Amino acid sequence: MQINPSIFKAYDVRGLYPGELNEETAHAIGRGFAAYLQARTIAVSRDMRLSSPSLSAAFIDGVRLQGTNVVDYGMLGTDQMYFAVVNDKLEGGAQITASHNPKQYNGVKMVRAEAMPLSGDAGLGDIRDMITGDRLPPPAAQKGTLTSRDTLPQYVDKVMSFIDPSIIKPFKVVLDAGSGMGGLVAPHLFKRLPCKVTTLCFDIDGSFPNHESNPLIEENRRDITEEVIRQKADVGIAWDGDADRCFFIDGSGEFISGDFVTALLAEAFLLKYPGSTIIYDLRASHAVRDTAAKYGGRALMNRVGHAFIKQRMRQEDGIFAGEVTGHYYFRDFYYADNGFIPALLILELMSKKGQSLHELLRPYREKYFISGEINTKLASMGDVPPKLKALEQRYGDARLEWLDGISVDYPDWHFNVRASNTEPLLRLNLEANTPADMARRRDEVLSIIRG
Repeated sequence: MQINPSIFKAYDVRGLYPGELNEETAHAIGRGFAAYLQARTIAVSRDMRLSSPSLSAAFIDGVRLQGTNVVDYGMLGTDQMYFAVVNDKLEGGAQITASHNPKQYNGVKMVRAEAMPLSGDAGLGDIRDMITGDRLPPPAAQKGTLTSRDTLPQYVDKVMSFIDPSIIKPFKVVLDAGSGMGGLVAPHLFKRLPCKVTTLCFDIDGSFPNHESNPLIEENRRDITEEVIRQKADVGIAWDGDADRCFFIDGSGEFISGDFVTALLAEAFLLKYPGSTIIYDLRASHAVRDTAAKYGGRALMNRVGHAFIKQRMRQEDGIFAGEVTGHYYFRDFYYADNGFIPALLILELMSKKGQSLHELLRPYREKYFISGEINTKLASMGDVPPKLKALEQRYGDARLEWLDGISVDYPDWHFNVRASNTEPLLRLNLEANTPADMARRRDEVLSIIRG
């Protein structure tokens, strides 16, 4: 069949519906997934997108055609699918979702047993090549079975097990589910807590009538920010569409970068489990490294991407890992990312320390000044290596690492520049000890990239 191979990304399948990804495509991917895994039984679930029910049905039919049994969990967040695979001892799972993308997109996230992710290097490329090369195995003699199951109560218990609910103070909290899957789970969690909760966009609706479910974009945070300020709330928490990531607004209405959330979560874990190992991505603020050192932990820098993070966590027995994009991973949640555990841990940390989120963040904001990710489009992929080489030559007196792009580290400032996987784009993340120095160094590096 004709399929656009570019929908197979580094970590999932994603494309425009129905132009790039439709029911026929989903059916073929289901067949390929079953053939690749050679599994007896897998989980399938879906998000709230309008195209998800029909794509899920087609995917399930493709899986069953190859003789693999399916447990259909219906509408779930992605991290609930991870839970279902491990908790119910299945050999793999798939979530029909396009995560935070606009409503015209859809996709598939796939895992093997123990919620181990498929990626471009491990599984997704094989499935793509099977389909595009017309090498799907013939259908099985007997179609796989289809059953349905609910996992929400057990999942909520699992997430709650990360904190002591009895110490949570009655904070004033504003929650924004973005019309996505956060609206399914959050009510069950927060009814177990003494917080005074205001909910925004909790009606699950794949047409996204209020705003897109991507809190990294400022306009999508406008409602929650205004509500936090209006209510003088202690914290605002927003989720992306499939609710495997959460984002925080402090009481002043300021958005919290993923670096600082990672640092706070590192503190939360090291207070409970002294000496533990924390993994962080190489774009992150030195706040993460310094916080781990302050609380007696070990912080290890890692290349970007959930497959690499999860692999390193297993190798190093890392208790927690964070990426600046809002993905937070937990050893005791199968080394997988989860969008609700961070929310609970931050509330617990605020309760333990008797401080608002704004107060918890003050030491970081006074010491670490970050640029955020700045993208520069180049003319072609061929322009990437010379630009990285120019940076290496210019900053040859620094400590250099080539773990993922180039990382340049001086005592009072540092940066990483890495290439996009899919387009001629360089991404800069930079930090310095003063706002003025951050701006000066940022402009200096950008002049080399764009020169």
